Amino acid sequence: MIPNRWLMIMFCLLAFVLSIFDSQPYGATQQSVHHEEALEKLANQLNAVLQDPRLDGALVGVSVRSAKTGEVLYGYQDHVRLTPASNQKLLVGAAALEVLGPDYTFETLVLTDGEIKGKVLHGNLYLKGKGDPTLLTEDFDRFAEGLAKKGIHIIRGDLVADDTWFDDVRLSTDMAWDNESSYAGVQVSALTASPNEDYDAGTVIVEVHATEPGKPAELQVIPETDYVTIINNTETVEQGGPRSISIQRQHGHNHIVVEGTIPHNGLHDRTWVSVWEPTGYALDLFKQSLQQVGIRILGDDQVYAATPEDATPLITRQSMPLSELFIPFMKFSNNGHAEIMVKEMGKVIHDEGSWSKGLEVVSNYLASRGLNHEAIRLRDGSGMSHLNMIAAKDLTQLLHVVQEEPWFDVFFGSLPVAGISERMVGGTLRHRMRDTAAAGNVRAKTGSLTAKTSLCGYVTTADGHPLTFAILLNNYMGSSPKDLEDEIAIRLAEFSFE
Repeated sequence: MIPNRWLMIMFCLLAFVLSIFDSQPYGATQQSVHHEEALEKLANQLNAVLQDPRLDGALVGVSVRSAKTGEVLYGYQDHVRLTPASNQKLLVGAAALEVLGPDYTFETLVLTDGEIKGKVLHGNLYLKGKGDPTLLTEDFDRFAEGLAKKGIHIIRGDLVADDTWFDDVRLSTDMAWDNESSYAGVQVSALTASPNEDYDAGTVIVEVHATEPGKPAELQVIPETDYVTIINNTETVEQGGPRSISIQRQHGHNHIVVEGTIPHNGLHDRTWVSVWEPTGYALDLFKQSLQQVGIRILGDDQVYAATPEDATPLITRQSMPLSELFIPFMKFSNNGHAEIMVKEMGKVIHDEGSWSKGLEVVSNYLASRGLNHEAIRLRDGSGMSHLNMIAAKDLTQLLHVVQEEPWFDVFFGSLPVAGISERMVGGTLRHRMRDTAAAGNVRAKTGSLTAKTSLCGYVTTADGHPLTFAILLNNYMGSSPKDLEDEIAIRLAEFSFE
């Protein structure tokens, strides 16, 4: 027989064990049930948004994860590969920050294969580009002023542009012909220039100003350059009249045709137009700067060739670091920056500045972070290709894992912020989700192509839980349903587990 003392001890132990199973698990179970009920309610809300008739027959992929754990909280066809449009830049941007680093800069050099004797440079002058998209007119002015300070008045040789850092393929494989003259379809060269501090490399700005009714409008090109020829087929009409300005560069050369009507006393029109062969554009700006400081070129002033390996550097310029460039890149979804980063990664890793080698680097980075790169199709860096493909769940997975990267603050800080009107903060989301729970909260990359739109990024719930989300809407008819993206993001910002 078991002594009464041992029976008492066994009874107490049993009571203790039962108390554990009867208290803490019950509370945890209740919490879990409440958690599941909240997620079910959220799923019902999001499913209702996606029943919008504009999405009938369209392809939809939505994924929501906990940013802390990576747990999938909601998925709607999140495994289906869809075209991400400019959310392709999330993949390229992450790879660039990892491979090149946030402190990486692009270099531009002025070199010679000759020597300076008195006021004369006996030899050729080379302008060598290495991918910098931030060169402005004032930078070429500084190059020229630097040469003048070295005492150079005459160049007894040729003025040479060297863009051999990258290959000579100017447009990505799937670029649509009707995007070719716009800033969205900019040509990519290792030697290029930008018209202003948005750094839309390889473009000029064409402004149209009304004059008097019945007369052509006044046109201005920024920066001033003879590299493009403007054909003015415009007319100023009476105040309140029709406004229908078209600005297109003709294929194969730099004839920009401006036509249509602009009302008297109305707002001016401004359009960014890509140039044909940006290498020559940069060279033309440099030539103008040399002329302004009085430096004469006795040889050919329009030569394209590689710089000799033993050439002597005269002036070197480093661009802003990648961490600063990421602001205009992501905030304004700059296509040229994305393609330049792709080619630069190919050059740095494989010594080949091409799309194929650069995209190989991006793919390898994604694989190194646990994404199934074989299920992701990369055709360019900007997202202009309709053949880029990725599933929504892979985008939220990427957004989750990059939080552990040492450069995450740069990545996160470059994303547009919903409803914030300041241009360098709100970016492409500055006019969206104003006066909602998402304003100042949602940080996300936008994307837009014909019949395709996307929004992917980060949001914090009403009770303080950070989430990653990806919304991909493809093959809809009619106008873009971006308001549905906004509604989903707002629902996430309003959501609470409590």
